[in-house]
This record gives sequence, structure tokens and C-alpha cells, in this order.
Amino acid sequence: MRILCIGDVVGSIGCNFLRSKLPAFKKFKGIDFVICNGENSSDGNGITPVSAKNLFDSGADAITLGNHSFRRIEAYEYIDENPFVVRPANFPKKTTPGKGIINVDTGRNIITIINVMGNSFMDNNLDSSFECMDEMLEKAESKIIIVDFHAEVTGEKRAMGYYLDGRVSAVFGTHTHVQTSDAQVLPKGTGYITDVGMTGTIHSVLGVKSEIIINKFKTKLPVRFALAEGECKMECVIFDIDEITGKCISAESMRIE
Repeated sequence: MRILCIGDVVGSIGCNFLRSKLPAFKKFKGIDFVICNGENSSDGNGITPVSAKNLFDSGADAITLGNHSFRRIEAYEYIDENPFVVRPANFPKKTTPGKGIINVDTGRNIITIINVMGNSFMDNNLDSSFECMDEMLEKAESKIIIVDFHAEVTGEKRAMGYYLDGRVSAVFGTHTHVQTSDAQVLPKGTGYITDVGMTGTIHSVLGVKSEIIINKFKTKLPVRFALAEGECKMECVIFDIDEITGKCISAESMRIE
């Protein structure tokens, strides 16, 4: 089974580019299932029902989220009710809309998708991502388990990869919007990449106009983000998974312009 994981889609620009590239790319690469991080898919951060629909209409089968999951209040009910949207599992269980794990029946098999957020330089009030993963794995209904680890620190991501090696099919990192060059299969059969990258404007700072971010660093004052325009990219990773064992056979990162 070929599973495509796509890096953080940034704004309507990223959504439109995804729609222009993903359908043909899926067919060309023989992709069976698509997971897309959509926590920045709405202009101005966050996700909305409209931006989520754009991702699904483009060919995404499931959407993962991150620290901007609840930036837009109009998405709360949508996140809570949509069975194909998963938010970080280590948010407070009793008060947070949505779910941290989904088991998707494709008709051919079940794919378990888990979303968890890192603790270093993120929201330190969240439960331990490692302990949370142990809890989520007990709820998995398939040997095919894909994890979106939404975290800042590369060392924390690498540690999670080895912690889950042999226990899940693949771990792909999101959040930094910068694709790393370490797509690989770990020793016990888990596919891994520290960060899959982003889908959005190439000449930007994580999708935002560079001059805005430069000004923020220089002045230390709050700024209003605006999306950069111009040529775009879609960064992703393809995991080939053995459907019987759930082990990863190969991991290949790609960038489509």
C-alpha cells in the first residue's frame, strides 16, 4: 500500500496549488491513501470547514492538525464531527473537540492515523507526547498505523521515531514547514521523516511574506501575517507499507513545483 503524507498546507494559495497537482500525482504514483496536514489551510492560520473541504476535494483522504487546530472557532464543531479529521491526541481530553486517533476503513483495509504534538518549545501544558502515544496505540484497530508528530525540535522528533520503531508503520513530522533530508526506514520497520515540509509559496518565510517576518524580528512588535504569493511547491513523503505486517518497505520524500 502506498500512503502519501503531505506537509502543512498554507492558506488558500496552498490549497489551490494542492488541487492543481494532487489528482494527477496520485494517479502517476499509484497512491492508495492521502494524509494531509491542514492546520494552516485557512488564510490567517487555523482550519475552517471551507479550507478542509478544499483539501478533501483535492484528493486528501484524512486531515491531521497541530498547534493551530482551534485558531478558528467556526471549525470546532466540524473537527468534532468529521470522522476523517484528527487533532493532537495530547490536548485535554474532556474539553477539546475532536479526536486524537481515527481508524479509517478504506474497504480494502483499515488505516489507523494518530496525531500528537511535541512538548519542547510548544505548549508545555499538554500531556507527554510519549505517554500519549502509548495510550493511543492501545486504541489502534489496524497494523497499518501512521503518525503525524507535530513538533518543533528535531531531537524530539527523532526520539519519537525510534520510540515507535517497530510499533507503527510510519512517523512523519510536521510544523516547521522545512523538509528534512532524512526520509528512511528505521531498523525495526517504521518509515520516518523528521519534517515533511509544506505546501505553499516557495519564496516566503513558512508561507508568509518575508518582509513581514523580517520586520517582526527587527522590531519585536506584533505583526499581522499575510500570505506570500508566487510560485508554489508541494512537499510530501511516500511510504510503501506491507499490508500484512504493517511494516514500511520504503520511504521517499518529494517536492513538486
